[in-house]
Amino acid sequence: MKNNPLTRARKVFDIEIAALRAVRQQLTPAFATAIDLAVTCLNQRGKLVIVGIGKSGNVGQKIAATFNSTGSTSVVLSSVDALHGDLGIIRDGDVILALSYSGESEELLNLLPALKRFSIRFIALTGAAQSTLARHSDVVLNLKVPREACPFNLAPTASTTALLAMGDALAMAILEARGFRRQDFAKHHPSGAIGRSLLLRVGDMMRKNERNAVAARTVTVKQALLTMTRCKSGSVSVTDQRGKLVGVFTDGDLRRLMAADDHVLDQPLSKVMTRNPVVIREDALAAEALRIFDERNIDDLIVVNAKREPVGLIDSQDLPKLKLM
Repeated sequence: MKNNPLTRARKVFDIEIAALRAVRQQLTPAFATAIDLAVTCLNQRGKLVIVGIGKSGNVGQKIAATFNSTGSTSVVLSSVDALHGDLGIIRDGDVILALSYSGESEELLNLLPALKRFSIRFIALTGAAQSTLARHSDVVLNLKVPREACPFNLAPTASTTALLAMGDALAMAILEARGFRRQDFAKHHPSGAIGRSLLLRVGDMMRKNERNAVAARTVTVKQALLTMTRCKSGSVSVTDQRGKLVGVFTDGDLRRLMAADDHVLDQPLSKVMTRNPVVIREDALAAEALRIFDERNIDDLIVVNAKREPVGLIDSQDLPKLKLM
């Protein structure tokens, strides 16, 4: 009788989770040594060269992409093409990340003598710590997993998941060691939601001037509603006599108050406003605004200047238009 597909799927997840735990347990100071080699190489304007065959090579493409997106220059070298001219991308001082679970891949081993002619360092990512590849490497990161998720224990599955995770661990550790910042990340992602949220400032995306509803705390709710309607806004920023923000009043507040007070429209805003509303500075990054929306579950975010004067508003409905969500 065949297994239920859900049963098989859960078993695959269980095997791969166990593989990740096993590889995590196998981490040694060799990982820190690998980071030191990589950081030294990159700081001297060298690059990380990924070499792998088959499924390891496919994962290597993703590892290289992650390195590059986080400021660590990386290229992928085909073991086959390398012997026919592509070794030209190698320079003294580079670091080779050799990916082979068995550590005995013929194409990779055939490349070793040619690579050894350069003044470069080798980091092996392998499941065989005593393999030929491991013996010829400066650092060995052990990726041995208990078994593959394949029912025949043949198709690379858990082992490639472990390789991918190790690549991510290397990339994040190198990122941190080199002091890579959020602003640096934006430079490498100028397009798409990530780049926009990291490069765009709140002042560039907020509603302002005639679209920013502001009212003094002495005006009535009815007058405030007229201001909100004119600005097509669901809230109004409430200010004191000096023009500084002291509260906020929303259409949601109105609905709640109408149920309890028939005369709410005649009340001054000072009696019904919410004091100390959530705000953001106009020079903050859009990414900070997104974080506040996620954490505070609000519809509108008031933008203030250095004097705490309400100079704008971010409406959560505007975020999809700005392609930030």
